[in-house]
Amino acid sequence: MLRPSLLALILAVAFALPAQAAGGDLEIFPDPYRLVILIALFTLLVWPANALLWRPVLGTLEERSNQIQGSRDRAEKIAAEADTVLTRYEEAVTRARTEAESERRGLLDQARSAQGDITATARTAAEEQISGARQEIGAALDEARGQLRGEAESLAKAAASSVLGRELSS
Repeated sequence: MLRPSLLALILAVAFALPAQAAGGDLEIFPDPYRLVILIALFTLLVWPANALLWRPVLGTLEERSNQIQGSRDRAEKIAAEADTVLTRYEEAVTRARTEAESERRGLLDQARSAQGDITATARTAAEEQISGARQEIGAALDEARGQLRGEAESLAKAAASSVLGRELSS
């Protein structure tokens, strides 16, 4: 069986009239017989051309257009999902930073409080040591004064005896 396109080609060649050279004859009204044949051939060739050429081409173009639109729809969906994930990620990061800052401030406050407690304890211990040292120094000073008084009296007696040239009685 002949293919429809081959059949259309054979019909076009069979019914084609010999071409006239453009010599100067200008026909305003075409030959009615030739016009009818051309219209018939055109009409006969429309169906095979439509079936063999236009429908497959238009079908392919439509299929391609559908695929492109489907790809665009999927891309938009993926972009929307990516935006959602990015928003959740940014919120999580913001929350984590806020929590970390809050925890840092809490730890800093605890450290300051602990430092204040340690400083107060150290200050109390230092004041106790200073008070104890002052008492020891005061006691040592009283003892040194007592010893110096005793030695001063004996030195005074020795100096007086030396000056007087005799021994003093107590």
